[in-house]
Amino acid sequence: MFDRNIALRGGIAPVRACIPKLLPDVLSGALDPGRVSDRAVPLAEVPDGYRAMDDRSALKVRITF
Repeated sequence: MFDRNIALRGGIAPVRACIPKLLPDVLSGALDPGRVSDRAVPLAEVPDGYRAMDDRSALKVRITF
């Protein structure tokens, strides 16, 4: 019933491939791993937030009310 509304694009981010490059910056304090949400959108712009994550222009989008 719901399968017609599902579109799979992009795929899983290759996080493990980034670990060797980013871990030294995390350990030195140059990079804050706690900062995950890098964009906020109002509820009306949620589709834009999903597009931003899909095209990798945002890591994680926070919805504001």
